[in-house]
Amino acid sequence: MKLNRAPPAMHTGRVDNRPALPLLLTTCWLAMLFLLPFETMAQSESRQEEPSETSVKDLVNSLRAPDVQLLKLKENYNRALRENRDADAAAHLQQIGQLLFISAHYPQSLDYLLKAEKLLRTADQKQMLAGNLGLLGELYYRTRRPQLARKQYDEALGIYQTLKLESGKAEIYGRIGHLYEKRQLYDSAFYFQRKALTSYQLDHHIEGAAKIYENIGSIYEDLERYDSAFFYFNKAYTLNKQKGNARAQVEVVNNLGDVLRKTGRFREGLAYSFQTLELAKTNGERYQVSSAYNDIAKAYNLLNKNDSAVYYLTLSRNQLNDIYSEESNKQLALLQTLYEIEKKDNEIEKLTQARKTDTLISIATGVVIVLIILIAALIISRQRLKLKNEQKLRAQHKQVYETQNQLMEVELRNKNLEEDNLKQQLETKTQELSSYTLHVIRKNQLLEDLRAKLEMMVKDDKRDQRKQIKQLAEQISEGLQDDQHWEEFRGIFEQVHQSFFDRLQQQTGPLTANDLRLIALIKMNLTSTDIATLLGISQDSLRVIRHRLRKKLNLTAGDNLSAYIQSI
Repeated sequence: MKLNRAPPAMHTGRVDNRPALPLLLTTCWLAMLFLLPFETMAQSESRQEEPSETSVKDLVNSLRAPDVQLLKLKENYNRALRENRDADAAAHLQQIGQLLFISAHYPQSLDYLLKAEKLLRTADQKQMLAGNLGLLGELYYRTRRPQLARKQYDEALGIYQTLKLESGKAEIYGRIGHLYEKRQLYDSAFYFQRKALTSYQLDHHIEGAAKIYENIGSIYEDLERYDSAFFYFNKAYTLNKQKGNARAQVEVVNNLGDVLRKTGRFREGLAYSFQTLELAKTNGERYQVSSAYNDIAKAYNLLNKNDSAVYYLTLSRNQLNDIYSEESNKQLALLQTLYEIEKKDNEIEKLTQARKTDTLISIATGVVIVLIILIAALIISRQRLKLKNEQKLRAQHKQVYETQNQLMEVELRNKNLEEDNLKQQLETKTQELSSYTLHVIRKNQLLEDLRAKLEMMVKDDKRDQRKQIKQLAEQISEGLQDDQHWEEFRGIFEQVHQSFFDRLQQQTGPLTANDLRLIALIKMNLTSTDIATLLGISQDSLRVIRHRLRKKLNLTAGDNLSAYIQSI
């Protein structure tokens, strides 16, 4: 469920008595943390909590070429929709949502999963609906909305209980237990993980039981009860070995090594780290390869073999740089594909609306012609009536004709308004895509330059590199300060949250540009860590800024800043 890692400068147990790393090694670790982008960390987390409905093979294939996979799934979805196969269409929507979820495109993933849910409810596909609810719950959890995640999990659990599917119940129990673990409610976490283990055992699902043993070991590790953690990790290792699940063993062996290192058994932990490295290389787990290099470097540092520590830390950093470059290209390709799909869908929608308009006009014209014929026949048949009746009939004919024309004009105006609205939405999405694409390119250029300089520094034998490292840190700060990008972001934000800043100014006094930027990020439900990263400041600085903002907004000690901003 999670990747257990200690921070680079912190250890437990006997580690506190060990000498600290040299300045160069510590600086390299800090540089690695700054170079690691948020999306890469999110994807690393998703590998540990990936939804069970998709096989490992499918996940690997989709991550190798997500843009190609997305186009294929979209084509299959359109074909199923044309053939009125709602269940298949929902399955393809779910797969698209899952692909976007793995690629950390959470808003787009939510859109497709909600569409799949609607189709599955209509088609009464209960088991598929439960799986989709599990994915939605995982997405809500990943986007820091645990209450919504729990709601999805509870509904999915009710369906699995009705269908008497033990493995489905076990999966949901495990995810609920993980929610409690993240909130540090360990008693509840243990309770649900053990319920999950019971259900997997009833269904004779060995791989699922192995994962739950790993989850329980993770809770014990959080509680620093390392003997129990090692016991449950070892049980997971035994079950995976029994099933020949080498890919799952990568994380389990890694956790065993972490426990040994945290309890001061550095050489034994190092052996497990090398075993993790070999398993990760064999199974093509590139992130785990980088993590194994990093763990080996930690172990060598604790053993006072800093030359080896620097060597393996450099390997870890190079591996991360390679992965980041590849993932950046994949992200750009996927964004381009999403844009093209949306553009094509908009064009199809416009053509559909145009056809509907032509059909309505044709029907209206036919109705008018029929009415004219009927009225003309009526006039001819009653020519011999009195002049008063003839005038009355003519007045009725004129009124009907004018009413039809007015209806046609109103309908045409409505269609024109809808078409203008679609054009405006397309322009907005185009601007948003261009902005973020340019931003990614600029960041890639900056990071590539930093990578090259760091490599030169590593090759250089000079010991005093404080000045060069300080310059690199300033470059990173400059990369994080991008006023032009903030203006583009503010324009897009005001389109989504119309008149938000106007309403804010009516309720408060004068606010600075930095205040407005912080308020906008809080309005988007970002965590404090994410906000600090985007603003290029520390957590302590963020707390000071939030405190000052509370004073400007005249909030009392009991008022919640985030809740207040969300209510505007």
